[in-house]
Amino acid sequence: MSKRIGVIGIVIDNPQETSERVNKIISEYSHLIIGRMGIPRPDEQVGIISLIIEGSTDHVGALTGKLGNLPGVTVKSALTTKNLTKGETR
Repeated sequence: MSKRIGVIGIVIDNPQETSERVNKIISEYSHLIIGRMGIPRPDEQVGIISLIIEGSTDHVGALTGKLGNLPGVTVKSALTTKNLTKGETR
């Protein structure tokens, strides 16, 4: 199965209520994650997470779908158009 590299942006409204579920889902897909950055914004009651990922479009879609189904969570992703072969992956 070919893999692609990409980014996922996650915005969490009212993270006090949802961040535990978001982190649980991200942990389930940790095998896809190359890097993660989280920015808390408690004054605005919002949290922002960016993920650098490498995986098949099916796996990335499953991750973003689960996250996007959580109330108060907005998810956007962008993937490279180049398919990585086995020798090119990490």
